[in-house]
Amino acid sequence: MSAGVPSRGWAGPRAGTFAPRRRSFLARAFDKGGVARAWDWPLIVVTCALTVAGVVLVWAATAPSLRQVGLDPHTYLKKAALWGSLGLILMVITASIDYRWIRRLAPALYGLSLLLLVAVLAAGQSVNGAKAWIAVPGGFQIEPSEFAKLGLIMSAAWLLSRRKLAAGRPTIRDVCYAALAAAPLIALVEKEPALGVAFVLVFTLTGMIVVSGIRAYWVLGGLAAVAVGVYLVGKEHLLKGYQLTRLTAFLHPGSDLTGAGYNGLQAKIAVGSGGLFGKGLFHGTFTGGNFVPSVQTDFIFTVAGEELGFAGCAVIVAMLAFITARAIRAAQLADDMFGMLVASGVAIWFAFQSFVNIGMTIGIMPITGLPLPFLSYGGSAIVADMIAIGLLQSVRRHHSLFSGSASGLHAVQLTRPVQLTRRALG
Repeated sequence: MSAGVPSRGWAGPRAGTFAPRRRSFLARAFDKGGVARAWDWPLIVVTCALTVAGVVLVWAATAPSLRQVGLDPHTYLKKAALWGSLGLILMVITASIDYRWIRRLAPALYGLSLLLLVAVLAAGQSVNGAKAWIAVPGGFQIEPSEFAKLGLIMSAAWLLSRRKLAAGRPTIRDVCYAALAAAPLIALVEKEPALGVAFVLVFTLTGMIVVSGIRAYWVLGGLAAVAVGVYLVGKEHLLKGYQLTRLTAFLHPGSDLTGAGYNGLQAKIAVGSGGLFGKGLFHGTFTGGNFVPSVQTDFIFTVAGEELGFAGCAVIVAMLAFITARAIRAAQLADDMFGMLVASGVAIWFAFQSFVNIGMTIGIMPITGLPLPFLSYGGSAIVADMIAIGLLQSVRRHHSLFSGSASGLHAVQLTRPVQLTRRALG
């Protein structure tokens, strides 16, 4: 090298020699600012634990009777695990989507729910007097009434929050639109008939209207109208005889022990026989001996009562209460009216349905054929429940850490890394 000529030195690696390796979707999701970092993980853990408990209870409820008739005792275990896994996948997918994008699809989701309910009445299968299932390949069935709950929540939240109102609350016109949109869903579900689900839809819609901030006198007027409607339904005998009998049997459980009061009586005996810590899994004499009807679906709580005892039932109730509380928390943290109403609707749905199911098992509520969320056997039910949890995660994940600009800070989305500099703080 000649004097006076500067050395160029090492020019670095050739382009592409040390190209950074693309990280997996899972790694990016859990990285700082990733979609999974802002999820409500305690809610996910409790939901998964409750679902696993439901799979085990369904297995314990069905294995003895299947073994007695020479069938595979793991049949319901495999199906329940499959539906639970599918529900978990759909929960993750839903949680990864911005709920404000889902809001645009609310009318389409409502229309799909309505279409499925019409389809089940036109070409559905009738089981135990109810035409509520659509057969799909592989020996599975879909119950559209379970997805009608999601359709009602999404459509009501959209209609009650679609206008930017100065008062910050919907008007009576918005409420009427929401009620008119819900009416076909409720009517088609009752036509199946699935009276319990119809009650859930009515109660959920009413609760969403109340929490939307509508004026109190309209709420009282609506409750009065509902009371008049219930009175007219009873007076005009619009309910079928067996439906009315099931609704009133819990008031006089000893009057018809061989008929309408039988189910409730056997359920209470099974729950009470478990004592404090239960008889142990697969050792239930009432639930395993076919003394309790629909034990894997409507009366799954009797399995917990007999085989896990009061302690196991208390843990289940605590987990259901925790899920409801986290849904309420998501509603409190929501950025807008739509997110608040979606989370509130899910909370009302889970709380009401859990109370009715457990209540009918211990004799304080009428028997309405409602499953216990996350525990009862039923593919459509667990999938709908998991999608609802995904909606809660989406609402919570996209809430703003700060609101307003009085402090000089703009709203910071939790889906992005929060960086506070001296200039921002100053």
